[in-house]
Amino acid sequence: MVRHHHHRRGFTLIELLVVIAIIAILIGLLLPAVQKVREAASRMRCSNHLKQIGIALHTYSESNRVLPMGNSRVVGGAGGYGYNWRLHILPYMEQNALYQQFTQASSSWSDAMAPSVNARIAAYRCPSSPLPETAVSMNPSGTPYSNVQRVSYVGIAGGTTQAFAGSGYTEARQTNGANTTGCCTGGNVTGGGALVANEQIRITALTDGSSNTMAVSEQSDFLVQQDGTLVDWGTGWHGWLIGTIQTVTAGNASFSAGDSRIFGLTSLRYQVNQKRGWANGGDCGGTGVCPNFGINTPLNSAHVGGVNAAFCDGSVRFIGETTSLLVLAQIATRDDGQVVVLP
Repeated sequence: MVRHHHHRRGFTLIELLVVIAIIAILIGLLLPAVQKVREAASRMRCSNHLKQIGIALHTYSESNRVLPMGNSRVVGGAGGYGYNWRLHILPYMEQNALYQQFTQASSSWSDAMAPSVNARIAAYRCPSSPLPETAVSMNPSGTPYSNVQRVSYVGIAGGTTQAFAGSGYTEARQTNGANTTGCCTGGNVTGGGALVANEQIRITALTDGSSNTMAVSEQSDFLVQQDGTLVDWGTGWHGWLIGTIQTVTAGNASFSAGDSRIFGLTSLRYQVNQKRGWANGGDCGGTGVCPNFGINTPLNSAHVGGVNAAFCDGSVRFIGETTSLLVLAQIATRDDGQVVVLP
């Protein structure tokens, strides 16, 4: 009997290379789609976080007939820095136990801030943000605290006169800081928004309507210096609940004296996602954009095309980076008389 032996032929090197090339092409085609789906999910979660914040602000205002202070000063404590709006809305975000840790008087600013170490509030961080997850420093002695959450969302103090240029409207509640490139004065601080320094805005003061007045938006991406260096300038640089050392509101002549930083807030002077071309090392006095702390740092995000924003009625909308600076200033200001309806 003749037996026939059938030998299975393996793949040749060329065939293997062809298969590998096809797989690589398929991966190359699929990867952008996967990344797009992942970013869409992150953007949705980011929007949901702002929704929680917006509802908390709205509930606070419904309960108290005023919005929380954007930030304030602690009288008598070392350094004098108080808290910002993120602390005041904690009870309305199912974080009352954490909030209670801050209600006791403290002998020093460092002790007052201590409960924020190790605290993590998921709703204060955008999942799309590439910024560091912890803050650089929040200790007035210069010694960095460790494990303090870096947050993504900033309160809106209003639109600056520069942003209203050509419209015929002048923001009278604006303080221009001293001309300095470094910490800690400079920039243009406004008081025409929903969350302002040392003042609680009444609901009746939102004459443009709560649904037309922006309260909180994003500073959740890197900026780029003129030399191409990525920098993490934005809200939360000193921790998530530091307030201000000022004792007066924006527009007061004495506001610019000394330290005019208003942590947790921004006064809108530039367009959304204006990330590139900032002065090396920052320019607090000229542009108001610097690390410690840029009062006019623009709204920005890692999302494609714009930022999420929460309005005073609790709604959340996406503001495109092509939105004009004037429209941005108008929705940031509570009573300029121009009701802008976003798409």
